[in-house]
Amino acid sequence: MSPTYLEIETAGRPIKAWVQGVAFDPGTQEQLRQTALLPFIHHHLAAMPDCHVGKGSTVGSVIPTQGAIIPAAVGVDIGCGMVAVRTSLKATDLPDHLGPVRDLFEQVVPVGQGDWATGPFAKMGLQRFRHRGEQRWKQLASDYQWLCEAYPAIEPPRIAPVSQVGTLGGGNHFVELCLDESDRVWIMLHSGSRGIGNRIGTWFIEAARQEIARQGLQVPNRDLAFLSEGTGLFGDYVRAVDWAQRYAYNNREVMLGNLVQALQESHLLPPFQLDMEVVNCHHNYIAQESHYGESVWVTRKGAIRAREGDYGIIPGSMGARSFIVRGKGNPESFHSCSHGAGRIMSRGEAKRRFTVTDHQQATAGIECRKDEGVIDETPGAYKDIQAVMAAQQDLVEIVHTLRQVVCVKG
Repeated sequence: MSPTYLEIETAGRPIKAWVQGVAFDPGTQEQLRQTALLPFIHHHLAAMPDCHVGKGSTVGSVIPTQGAIIPAAVGVDIGCGMVAVRTSLKATDLPDHLGPVRDLFEQVVPVGQGDWATGPFAKMGLQRFRHRGEQRWKQLASDYQWLCEAYPAIEPPRIAPVSQVGTLGGGNHFVELCLDESDRVWIMLHSGSRGIGNRIGTWFIEAARQEIARQGLQVPNRDLAFLSEGTGLFGDYVRAVDWAQRYAYNNREVMLGNLVQALQESHLLPPFQLDMEVVNCHHNYIAQESHYGESVWVTRKGAIRAREGDYGIIPGSMGARSFIVRGKGNPESFHSCSHGAGRIMSRGEAKRRFTVTDHQQATAGIECRKDEGVIDETPGAYKDIQAVMAAQQDLVEIVHTLRQVVCVKG
């Protein structure tokens, strides 16, 4: 059987790209080629079907390394990922008008720059929802204290991390109410490590640049500056990233818990339970794994782990389908798959190309924002999710297909 990926020879390690039937632009290829030149890349690079040019390195790439990690490849939204759960509710249990459900979601999950300590959320009588985040923070506080003491130069975020546990953020982060192929109701959301993850990533990216300059080392571009294993900075970066990944994981679980609680307490829906295990997966992170018989550091930048039997979430754009998947454990992709549809144009280009009317038509039937503020997230700015899924049939199998009926954007 012929491989389902495109193999690209480079002056460094080869690239294996699962891009059949999807856009694979020259800029993305060049960025992957630059990363492939680094001497510590293990075996090959893997590019997922949603790959596109990113800051630091290609979004939708899987970068296995030995003896070094590239902080800018991990990025600043450390631990960003997805969480989803199925409820016992059916489509027929939903009200005819879903505006009140969207309003409820926006009340119990601060979005954009919102947090639990300042602004309207501190005054809305919703402190019982803040409590879940404060309890989770107790599991994170000691390592955060270490970070503050070890690296006081890392500028603390404007909002204390404890007040952002249970908050969504902005950009492409979202909360959705979805229906699957059997009209069962799901709750799904996308978020990461908020302001503190950004501070950690930003500081160590600059530290890596300074470190290679001090050593007189050259890289294809400054965003590929790396930290060498065995140094103090490397060990501390791994520890800091691990903490940020745990923060992001807990942040998603807190939001999901608050959304479930709010829906159960409301009079909008009949009583319900959760009837499956929560799926919670990172797609911007590092992990130490074994591939091709050797221990390596795997950086997944816009990719999720898809070992055999692993459950994951691959969301489409607003107005498109999303998927609950099960990994096939393909070794060629380093047990990975795509993290979403992947952009085909910049946010600025989307705002120039699409109108509010275009966006309204693309999101017809979905309770969501339909104004200029979300044009950069309109479905046309993304690849066709159906083509993305077809390109990675040897990486994952589809378990459930979801269509959103409510979408709250950050």
